[in-house]
Amino acid sequence: MWMLWKKKHISQVQVHRSSLGRSWYAIGVYRRSRKTSMMWKKDSKTSLMF
Repeated sequence: MWMLWKKKHISQVQVHRSSLGRSWYAIGVYRRSRKTSMMWKKDSKTSLMF
């Protein structure tokens, strides 16, 4: 019984960790995409000026 509970708890922790990692990865991708879009907007503005 105790081992079963421990196993369950460990699996829950692993699931929590993986979901946390996935959310952090999503945030990183979102930030990077926003940065690149901002740079692209800047580039388009400068190209329009020329």
